[in-house]
Amino acid sequence: MEHAPLAYEPILLVGSILMLAGIMAGKVGTRFGVPALLLFLITGMIFGSSGLGIQYNDAGHTQFVGMIALTVILFFGGLETKFIEIRPILGPGITLSTLGVLLTTVSFGGFLYGMDQLGFAPVHFTFPIALLLAATMSSTDSASVFALLRSKNMHLKEGLRPILELESGSNDPMAYMLTIALIQYVTGGSEGSIGSILLTFLLQFSVGGLLGYAMGWLTVKFLNKANIGNEALYPILLLCAVFLTFSATTLLQGNGYLAVYIMGVVVGNKKVIHKKSIVTFFDGLTWLLQIALFIILGLFVDAHNLLPIAGFALLAGLFMIFVARPLAVHLCLVFFPSISMRGRWFLSWVGLRGAVPIIFATYPLMSQVEGAETLFNIVFFITLLSLLIQGSTMPAVARLLKLDEEAKDKVSLFGVEIPQHTGAQMVEREVTNEMLSDGRLLMEIDLREEELVILVRRGDNYMVPKGKLALEVGDILLIVFEQHTKK
Repeated sequence: MEHAPLAYEPILLVGSILMLAGIMAGKVGTRFGVPALLLFLITGMIFGSSGLGIQYNDAGHTQFVGMIALTVILFFGGLETKFIEIRPILGPGITLSTLGVLLTTVSFGGFLYGMDQLGFAPVHFTFPIALLLAATMSSTDSASVFALLRSKNMHLKEGLRPILELESGSNDPMAYMLTIALIQYVTGGSEGSIGSILLTFLLQFSVGGLLGYAMGWLTVKFLNKANIGNEALYPILLLCAVFLTFSATTLLQGNGYLAVYIMGVVVGNKKVIHKKSIVTFFDGLTWLLQIALFIILGLFVDAHNLLPIAGFALLAGLFMIFVARPLAVHLCLVFFPSISMRGRWFLSWVGLRGAVPIIFATYPLMSQVEGAETLFNIVFFITLLSLLIQGSTMPAVARLLKLDEEAKDKVSLFGVEIPQHTGAQMVEREVTNEMLSDGRLLMEIDLREEELVILVRRGDNYMVPKGKLALEVGDILLIVFEQHTKK
């Protein structure tokens, strides 16, 4: 008996409508200060089983999409991280991403267990189950933090932005390891022993860190010597290297998420051919995966199941926002007095939960942990609460604490870039009366011997820089010189 072929057209139709609806909702929401990622989640819920009726309940596929998306998001976060900016804040950033996650898990888990003992929990929480739920929620979400900081173009004093980006990019591996370890302990077996869990932690950190750095270094060498000829293929090569790094690290018992983040930092801080094309490609891909992921997570949840746990989840979410996160941040930063109290309160507030906790909450579902569906619904509700309260107020809190500042980066008037591997550098210089004191022709202005004018801008017009070109005050010169030259 022949089976009718699967019709892919309706899937493409529904998928494109979902993506368009999510993007438009995000655009409208941004005008009112609502995080776009929150609206992507809500879009999925509207189209889901409790809304327009799309049936989607595959935890395995959801987890797989989450893994792919998180791999690219973390790599791109590392790619955009400038080592010169994070070097001064490595101490507080790494402390928050490791000890901070552990402290959040313990304090939030203790609260959940206490609520159970008082009879307020929707399901029975043993202390390990309470810790497991807390572990899934213990990391700040890299997708949410990166997206909000960049979409709102926030510039913060005291080096707070690099701290937030380093923490959110590097604390997911710690939360992942805690989640997996607690699942092993709850489900029992030889893998649930304390010795096995400690060995797992050691392997995850050491293998993940070493392979991430090694693969980043090798990838830079490979890209610069590949000599493919087609610029469009270089980002694809790098994407393949990212997934190779993640999968190889995971197969060798390391932490793939840690590996791709470190790989991104290494690649982002080296000279790489066609780097502008690579960054543009990964920027677009990251947004695509973020939108798809949040919509799928919205489809996956049944909104009707959120109502029975709403009261408990609301109380738990408020404890996470106002107690567990601030407690962890302040305890971690005791060792770093250079960060002001205002800075610590801001770091406490930007403890955004997002896609990562929801993805991690699918692991108990896949492992058939008792009460896993209720745990997932609690995590989803708290994520909505976090994005709504913390995500919507981040700029306002920065202004209230007087931690926001004007952007310092100059915007290029020419929109061109020289590949880093050429060893050259560009600078834009405005023509002044002093520069024209010896004559108005380009050949008569005083330039260094190693400098070369390659383009001239006057208003909205661009001119080829011939020697006899008459310059005017206010013209902008695009100058190229060797990168090692001292200016």
